[in-house]
Amino acid sequence: MDYLTTVLVKNGLIVAFLVTGIIMYFSEWLSKTLTNKKIPGSALAIVTGLVLAYIGGMVTGGKKGIADIPQLSGFELMGGNMFRDFAIVSTAMGASFGIIKKTGLAGIVSLFVGVVFSFVAGTVIALAMGYHDAASVTTIGAGACTFVVGPVTGTAVGANSEIIAISIAAGVVKSILVTIGTPLIAPFIGLNTPQAAMIYGGLMGTTSGTAAGLAATDPKLVPYGAMTATFYTGLGCLMCPSVLYLLVKAFF
Repeated sequence: MDYLTTVLVKNGLIVAFLVTGIIMYFSEWLSKTLTNKKIPGSALAIVTGLVLAYIGGMVTGGKKGIADIPQLSGFELMGGNMFRDFAIVSTAMGASFGIIKKTGLAGIVSLFVGVVFSFVAGTVIALAMGYHDAASVTTIGAGACTFVVGPVTGTAVGANSEIIAISIAAGVVKSILVTIGTPLIAPFIGLNTPQAAMIYGGLMGTTSGTAAGLAATDPKLVPYGAMTATFYTGLGCLMCPSVLYLLVKAFF
């Protein structure tokens, strides 16, 4: 057992990919068997990952989730910034620039509408939770955009760690809802063309949720929706700690 533990620790990243693959396979099986693919396997995999992270934190008393278990320490690298950014950028591979140009103004407008709408929804939630200072309201509003925009904004405006954690949670919930909801609403909103996918990605943001939802709808749409969703994240990181923060500060 000591030898096995040593091997797992020394090959942590490989073990992390192996475990992730097993979780994905099992989630796809559950999706097909129990829900007839009405709930995408990727959504079940995300929930499973969150549960495992919680269990890891509870068992070890650490702060890195499942990565605090030595045999699974490779998840710290796999779930870090490097692989996250690589995954986001790689989603744009395979997109046709000609089709992207056809989306034109509608794609740009969808980005601004998506960021502002999500931010406003987040600020309403923050007020309902009893937060009234500008930094807290802005951070939670930014978290409603994505779980990346939330902590970036919180750090910029000086929000405390508790508020930043809430903003991340808001972004994760949104990501899961988009993942599950996309294939369910796609037939009703005409989400079946690259142009529609780009506009949808601009409205929803949350690259992980959009990519997973589109993958369950039509894998060919993933690069287009993920591309504008990535721009959404960048736009949110620019607007939330600056223009939107100043607007919130004017009211609070």
